[in-house]
Amino acid sequence: MISTKTIISDLNEVPREWVFEHYLKLTERLCGQSLKIKSAFNPTDKVPSMCIYTDSKGFYKFKDFSSGFGGDGLNLVMHLYSLDGRGKAAFKIMADYDDYISNNFYIPLEYTPQSKYVVSDYQIRHWNTLDQSYWKSFKLSSSILEHYNVKPLEFYNMIKEDDGYLLDTVNIKGNFIYGFFRDDGALYKIYTPKVKDNKFIKVKDYIQGFDQLEFKSKYLLITSSLKDLMCFKKLGITGIECLAPDSENSVIPENFMQPLLDKYQKMLVLFDNDEPGLKSAKRYKEKYGFEYIVLDMSKDLSDSVRDHSVQSVRDKLLPLLKQAL
Repeated sequence: MISTKTIISDLNEVPREWVFEHYLKLTERLCGQSLKIKSAFNPTDKVPSMCIYTDSKGFYKFKDFSSGFGGDGLNLVMHLYSLDGRGKAAFKIMADYDDYISNNFYIPLEYTPQSKYVVSDYQIRHWNTLDQSYWKSFKLSSSILEHYNVKPLEFYNMIKEDDGYLLDTVNIKGNFIYGFFRDDGALYKIYTPKVKDNKFIKVKDYIQGFDQLEFKSKYLLITSSLKDLMCFKKLGITGIECLAPDSENSVIPENFMQPLLDKYQKMLVLFDNDEPGLKSAKRYKEKYGFEYIVLDMSKDLSDSVRDHSVQSVRDKLLPLLKQAL
């Protein structure tokens, strides 16, 4: 049972580095560097496949390619102890840290930014029946995938360099790995839908769907992802084109958006109907004045198509679009 009797009453009192050092039993203190260790979730892991790294804010995260788990310290503890919520993980971390500091001193080391893992290589493969089964569940055909430059990958490599010196390499291969490409052939994102956390690996900045814009419609719809964008095209609703930001949590910048404001009569936003999606949609409302639509079916547009049907989603969405326009 997880004890809640602790002097520590706020998770922010627990150093993020301590969470990884303690629960992964690291022999090296964390101060901004990245590490690769054997999987904490797969005892048969012979080659280190678990990466410990910092995000853009300097917060430690993990990605375990053996199990597919990933995320922050709360995710780590949730998966390690099979806890059914971040709240329970937080209580455990606070209780364990309180026990630790009752007998030990812990002083976080000065943070020093380190080199990050980046995608260095990949190989495109042929489509197979597993790919067909996955994308067909969202009613997406090969012609739509080809139009938006989605290609299956045999593998991709990630490397870490510092001052031109190669420090580490990771090779990831398996089924259900897809590359998202620009028209010029540049890879901008890797998508691994069967991985539980961190399904996307960003390679380059890119506003998804921009290469496919024809600027022949009056309206532009901003969706939360390329998959939602493609599913919208599958609905066959004419007179409206689509874009998707790099992620739902990022707002398309003004220097990119301004020229589009002159080309379209009106712009709308359709994001996930959960709290993060609604917050992101409201940011567009506040920043640009764009109206947003809430599709009250499944979590997002692509899941709605998968869980219901193209026709039922079209019947539900079309009146919402007409009302907003």
